[in-house]
Amino acid sequence: MATDTQITTEQKPTSGGMGGFADLIKTLDSTNKTNAKVQALVDYFQKASPKDKVWTIAILSHRRPPRPVNTTLLREWAAELANIPLWLFEESYHIVGDLAETIALIIPAGETSTKKSLTNYLEEMIALKPKTEEEKKTYLFNNWSQLNYYERFVFTKLITGGFRIGISQKLMTKALSKATEIDEDVLAYKLMGNWNPNTITFEDLVLQENESDYLSKPYPFYLAYAIEDEVSDLGNVEDWSIEHKWDGIRSQVIIRNDELFVWSRGEELVTDKYPEFQNFIGVIPNGTVLDGELLPYPNGEIGTFNDLQTRIGRKTVSKALLKKTPVVLKVYDLLEWEGEDVRTWKFLERRKNLEKLYSSVVSTPLNHQKDENLVTERSRSYLPLLLSERLDFNSWGEVAQERLKSRDMRSEGLMLKRKDSAYQVGRKKGDWWKWKVDPLTVDAVLTYAMRGHGRRSNLFTDYTFALWQEKENGEKELVTFAKAYSGLTDSEFRLVDAWIKKNTLERFGPVRSVTPHHVFEIAFEGIALSKRHKSGVATRFPRILRWRKDKKIEDVNTLEDLKALIPSPQSSPKERKPLR
Repeated sequence: MATDTQITTEQKPTSGGMGGFADLIKTLDSTNKTNAKVQALVDYFQKASPKDKVWTIAILSHRRPPRPVNTTLLREWAAELANIPLWLFEESYHIVGDLAETIALIIPAGETSTKKSLTNYLEEMIALKPKTEEEKKTYLFNNWSQLNYYERFVFTKLITGGFRIGISQKLMTKALSKATEIDEDVLAYKLMGNWNPNTITFEDLVLQENESDYLSKPYPFYLAYAIEDEVSDLGNVEDWSIEHKWDGIRSQVIIRNDELFVWSRGEELVTDKYPEFQNFIGVIPNGTVLDGELLPYPNGEIGTFNDLQTRIGRKTVSKALLKKTPVVLKVYDLLEWEGEDVRTWKFLERRKNLEKLYSSVVSTPLNHQKDENLVTERSRSYLPLLLSERLDFNSWGEVAQERLKSRDMRSEGLMLKRKDSAYQVGRKKGDWWKWKVDPLTVDAVLTYAMRGHGRRSNLFTDYTFALWQEKENGEKELVTFAKAYSGLTDSEFRLVDAWIKKNTLERFGPVRSVTPHHVFEIAFEGIALSKRHKSGVATRFPRILRWRKDKKIEDVNTLEDLKALIPSPQSSPKERKPLR
């Protein structure tokens, strides 16, 4: 790094450039208060250069450039520059828990601070990727040696491509909205898509106003609170509409001006991930916004969340994947109708119009397609739209009985909605409640452990658990099936950590195998068969329910016990009770 681009650390840090970005990350990393994080981002966006703003938006919305150096070389070169053996670096890394932080800590702090911009560094990193290992090593040595601690930490984070600092895209968008006075929903749309931070300007990305920005604007989602007390405390059961709580991705589908937009609850525009929904154009009228659950629909029935995971995160959706795991929108509310915001209507009024819409479109032939490439042979035969059945009951006891059917229905439990409720904003108590089924549980034995992260980085708190399986010769073996890192108190984690350190059998990098001894009750929300796991089973949201000190390893459940919890195929629609 050229000396004419440096200033001493005794000088006042610049509010711009890489130093300004590093100061931002330091501030964000040092507080858990949302308002403080938002204000730090607002201050940064008001001071940074337009190009650095674009790259900052890209970094915080997971649009980082390709990683130019693999982590193996980073660890080797950092240990060499710090003049310590690699094994000592690895031990330090396992304690710290973050590679960039470890490198920033072990390399002596530089006496200078950079004036180069964030954009300069990222352009250099992009140009670094095709270079030789020796050229990469020289570049890293020069920067690691000269940057101060936080600049070096941020620099290495950018090199590794693993820039996660607890800032959601929603929070970043909120701050950008405050800094620019542009509506958050409009900004959320502007920042979606395939824009390239290396070529687009801040003016084109954020400031330029386009009519199309408002075309896709979604409504804030209304969220329910979990039932905490007796469900009968909600009053007269006849005041409530009941439906199943479907286990998919909460979504809004918007049809306006012959264009379609699909938003997830995380305020991510995912239209291109679900091309099946292009079938809605020309069938569902313009000026319609639907609220529902995006569900996998293999073989003409609702699948599991494990099925849906094969579609999540894919950059491209192949025809083979569309055929293997089609999706549907299980719709349960109407937010806009004929271009009018109808959220203030009573729930039953919105549902009445939704049911009329559904009845009118399900039989519409799909011969209107303009782009044949978007449609698979399977999607020609049906509109990917289902109506979430609304149920009425005469007693809370009947509601409780319906809840028991949830897993067979491939749902998480029930949604309870007051019949005269408006569609509100955010999580509000009173009108919408979710009554989820109790978690599934098994007793399992601890077999592997890793150190935790953050304040638990010096403790073994990330655990792998196993169940018994009978082999062909009649002997039993332990088969791992789930990992969990939550559910114990701090004192319990310390006790288990001390035991692990005294009962380690083998070490595999950061992982330790331990003597199978301690039994824990493991809870999880869902379960499905899976070819990706050695056990043949995938569990959803596993966590430790309690430490079973009263049980021995012989009491641990079997893999067959676990598989017996997999729900049977859902009931046929003909078996469901009709809406009264």
